[in-house]
Amino acid sequence: MPPPPPVLPQNPTLEQVAAAVNRTSSIGELSTNTASVDVLTMPALAELSATINLRKERDFRLKASLPVVMVSGLDMGSNNSLFWFEVPEGLSRTLYFARHDQYRRQLDRAVLPVDPTWVSDALGLVQIDPNQVVAGPVMRPDGKLEIRSALPLPAGTFQRVCYIDAAAGHVTDQLLYAPTGGPPIAESHASNHQFYVDHNCSLPHTVQLSLRPRAGEPLEMVIDVGVYAVNQILSGDPNLFVMPQGASQSIDLTTLSPAGGGMVAPTSYQLPASYQSDSVGPMPYRGLVR
Repeated sequence: MPPPPPVLPQNPTLEQVAAAVNRTSSIGELSTNTASVDVLTMPALAELSATINLRKERDFRLKASLPVVMVSGLDMGSNNSLFWFEVPEGLSRTLYFARHDQYRRQLDRAVLPVDPTWVSDALGLVQIDPNQVVAGPVMRPDGKLEIRSALPLPAGTFQRVCYIDAAAGHVTDQLLYAPTGGPPIAESHASNHQFYVDHNCSLPHTVQLSLRPRAGEPLEMVIDVGVYAVNQILSGDPNLFVMPQGASQSIDLTTLSPAGGGMVAPTSYQLPASYQSDSVGPMPYRGLVR
């Protein structure tokens, strides 16, 4: 597969950068049976073989297991109503789930700082809305372009920073900041981009994800993809995007409280009166606010 060709001029405008990134809007489905998942925060867990299927806007399924023991591993998924994350715990399995609308109201104090639809963005399908951009594009010292967007959600206005290849015009890194500032609550770092000629866009085949909720344990994993099927789903399962029902324990993430295991932060937090770039994390923004 050819490397991504250069598409951006020197000193591109915001509109040019957004148009280059948003070429992946031609992709409505992605599917692979040749993925692997390495959960870095679970060093005792061997690398898992994985399948990934997604369909815009919210259908997503990542199933990862040991090649020989097909029942162990991770099951992360989403549909239009809800999302889930099923994990092995000892000899049993625990299913965490939540409705999208309810969970978005408490993202800043949640066990997972994002829902699985964010993984679709990390896999290369992120879109940039110029109307949400508050700063950039500016050139970083490492030669990448940087754009910061404001993402209004029921829990407050989050900030998303994207680093973009200055020539090929694809997103290489994303950092998500909570309304209260501090270090990023979620990051993705994409590499090994391959250019899909028929769709005139690039997709990363290696993605490292880091989730750091204010409450709960961090989760870090690396997803490697061998070959993608674009705009088709490699599964005939009619329940592909249906939440599994076989776990021994099911927990609604929106009902967790500090008294129920200390997994969630206090129920209220102070939103900043105005956005201050030097308070959003260890990486002060170097552009001008639009």
